[in-house]
Amino acid sequence: MSQQSAIPKPSLQGVRIKARKGQVKAQAKHEPAIFRDQLYKHLETVPENDFEGFTTKLVQAGGTLEYLKYADTLFEILLVGGLIQPGGSYLDDGAPMSPFSIFNARNPPDLAELKKYVDVFNKLNRRFKYLQKPFEEQSLPTLLQYIGRWSTEQRDKLAMTIGLLLSQGLVTAACLQSLTKDHLVKNDQSIEILALIFRTYLTDQSIDHLAALLKRGNIKDLLLFFPPNKRDPKALDAFFREKNLPTVADWYTKKQYAIAKDAIMNELKEVVERSDDSEAIISAIQSKLEEQQLPETELIQSIWQGLMASVDWSARPDQIEGLALREVGKFAPVLVAFCKGPKTEVALINIVQVYCYDDTRVMKTFPQILKVLYNKDCVSDQAIIYWYQKGSKPQGRQHFLKATEGLVKFLQEQEESEEEEDEE
Repeated sequence: MSQQSAIPKPSLQGVRIKARKGQVKAQAKHEPAIFRDQLYKHLETVPENDFEGFTTKLVQAGGTLEYLKYADTLFEILLVGGLIQPGGSYLDDGAPMSPFSIFNARNPPDLAELKKYVDVFNKLNRRFKYLQKPFEEQSLPTLLQYIGRWSTEQRDKLAMTIGLLLSQGLVTAACLQSLTKDHLVKNDQSIEILALIFRTYLTDQSIDHLAALLKRGNIKDLLLFFPPNKRDPKALDAFFREKNLPTVADWYTKKQYAIAKDAIMNELKEVVERSDDSEAIISAIQSKLEEQQLPETELIQSIWQGLMASVDWSARPDQIEGLALREVGKFAPVLVAFCKGPKTEVALINIVQVYCYDDTRVMKTFPQILKVLYNKDCVSDQAIIYWYQKGSKPQGRQHFLKATEGLVKFLQEQEESEEEEDEE
């Protein structure tokens, strides 16, 4: 047995075992400088501002250069003109700046010219679809976190380019998450860049389009781009208005109102389930208002919707009218507490009008609900008359005006009678 183990095993000699092609690539040394130099050879032959020529050469180079392996290097060269070291500084090896780069655009930055650069990126990523993911998820976020390393003109060019990329749907807003890093937000760099990105974006798209873009990119709160000591809705509103972006300020305010209204409605539902006590309900609303203030008209809408959502409407059809009137009467003290002026009173009538229009079960009950609100001092006769004459909503307007004609006539006659008595 020991003699057999001493016999050497046969082996292949003079035979070269060829490694798999993918394995060779994986083990190859990563040499971005060599890639850069090879890419330059293609780009150097193109005349300045010949964007079609640059596109053609980049597509041709993709046939021989490893774009996928050197995707980050490729976009560093095309976006900022050279190789970037950790920390954001250029690699200092004596190489010139790239013949093609958005930093080569004229100063001050011109939107029409930058669109030509963006068109090159669009065509390149469409030709080599595997570049889209590293471009959006690695290159842009990495360069954005180093944005403080460049001059004002260079920062503006990059910000405007990103705004154009976003507006044309070439990348998502997820790349903007890099701007929430502490070293960028602390000295207002993030919000300055964000404002320029938004301004560029809004030259081609609407604010609603921008809102949808931010939502898809998981950008939940713009305050995260502000320094910690400025993370206040009032500071945000003032900043975007100062930057001549009032639509952004208005959109953010409406968004905060919607969040606050949902919070009040959910709180009302929980409180009413525990107790019908008006004082407890009013106290709960006031507690929520301490967290987020709401305009009176927005507040009264959320209160009405929250109270109506807490009602169990599973009664027989012939009992719905009586149920609606009882519930409105029960919750009237809550509505009175927050109906503090003619504008809010008219707003409440319109809210009830739209509610009755949307829920056909209580549509015929609208005049009776209005009477209850009047009798409980939630709305005044002047508010009802104003609503009837020129303040109603378009939803079901003719139906509701016809239905309340008798009530309004009674209130007008009563008002005239009181005026005559005052004169006597």
